[in-house]
Amino acid sequence: MYKLNIYSSIEISLSDRRAAEQRFRRTLDAELGDASLVWPLYTACLQIAERYGDNPDLAALTDDERSVYESWHMAHTAALTAALGPNRYLDDAWFEIGPA
Repeated sequence: MYKLNIYSSIEISLSDRRAAEQRFRRTLDAELGDASLVWPLYTACLQIAERYGDNPDLAALTDDERSVYESWHMAHTAALTAALGPNRYLDDAWFEIGPA
């Protein structure tokens, strides 16, 4: 399991914040298959970024690394869109994922 917090550069109500967090969590869990996979895949993706950089050349990754990286990024993008909408600005809000 994992904990999730939303941070925003603009003021949002507590109810809107909670609703966005729920949409993000629900989509991320569904895209990855289960909530129990979020933290392990997230930390694996962070390790890939440490080794290869934030936007690694996919050809340089092993098959397993590429699978993790692509799965995480597709799920994260879907969760951001579900939580914040398709026309959001990158600096408007962000989510922090941590261990439960």
